[in-house]
Amino acid sequence: MNFKSFVTSPRLEHNAFLALLVAVTLAFVWILQPFGGAVFWGAVIAIVFAPIQMRLLRRWPRRPTLAALATLSLVVLLVVLPLTLLTGMLVKEGAALYQRVQSGETNFVRYFEQVVSVLPAWLHDLLEHFGLTDLKELQARITDAVGRGSQMIATYVYSVGQNALDVVVGFFVMLYLAFFLLRDGASLTRRIRAAVPLEPEHRRQLAEKFITVIRATVKGNILVAAAQGALGGLAFWFFGIQGALLWAVLMGFLSLLPAIGAALIWLPVALYFLVTGAIWQGVTLILYGVLVIGLVDNVLRPILVGKDTQMPDYLVLISTIGGMAIFGINGFVIGPVIAAMFMAVWDLFATAREEALTTPPPPEGKGPGG
Repeated sequence: MNFKSFVTSPRLEHNAFLALLVAVTLAFVWILQPFGGAVFWGAVIAIVFAPIQMRLLRRWPRRPTLAALATLSLVVLLVVLPLTLLTGMLVKEGAALYQRVQSGETNFVRYFEQVVSVLPAWLHDLLEHFGLTDLKELQARITDAVGRGSQMIATYVYSVGQNALDVVVGFFVMLYLAFFLLRDGASLTRRIRAAVPLEPEHRRQLAEKFITVIRATVKGNILVAAAQGALGGLAFWFFGIQGALLWAVLMGFLSLLPAIGAALIWLPVALYFLVTGAIWQGVTLILYGVLVIGLVDNVLRPILVGKDTQMPDYLVLISTIGGMAIFGINGFVIGPVIAAMFMAVWDLFATAREEALTTPPPPEGKGPGG
């Protein structure tokens, strides 16, 4: 092939266009990076609340803008305002707990000492073997952890204060993007599907899987987290445990991890009750944690998350932990979505390969056009 035919070949033009497509896509992602979280949650809001938008459109078929505004107003009332109020209460509760720890009113070392004093000899020796009974060292570690934690919180608060404009801009970018995705989401989805170089049926299956997993993960995990956090906080308030709201939020956050989440908070408290002689409180909290808080996870999560995503609990757990380790709080959505798309793509590949192997080849001379 001479140079002229090479530079005019369709293959070179095709490769150049693909390179240009990749380059402009990466550049677009790069300019969105400063507001990546806002863009991500704007898209998630649009996907989760799209069914409400569709219902309103059936009522107002010629007013898509009004339907999108009504849906976004519902998002603000049901999601944004409660989260804002909860954040303010949580900051106040965390500051109060920090003051109690600094003043010695809340002394975790004393609690640990009470637990160690009633342990059987063999378990006490085992803890001593690993150096876990040195109370002075433990106190130094806790003090250091509290100091580093308070410093981190102070740095974060200072950073938020310094970047208040970025926070406000990101918040409005999220709502602005969610509005347009709600209003124009159907046409945008059709254009994206048409641009994906896959068979129509494969495009449809992957798109449905993507949307289903996001809706199930967000709605299911948030409902489970809210229910477990509220139930756990109610129990802590009933037993007079200080900082019940803070522990409730921590239980809700940890409940994003299937099976093991909220128990990381209420179980140690129940064991502390038992070893310090508060038998009925410890037994009641254990029964309540297993039969009520645990029941929410065992009943609601498979219905709201596992049933729609068709993913086993262990895969949801691993992908959630891995996603949060890489992407932070956004990872509780991104991790399961990546895992679900991984399963869907490999399932499509296996199905296509099986069909190709089981379909007999056409007879010689009888191919297309033969």
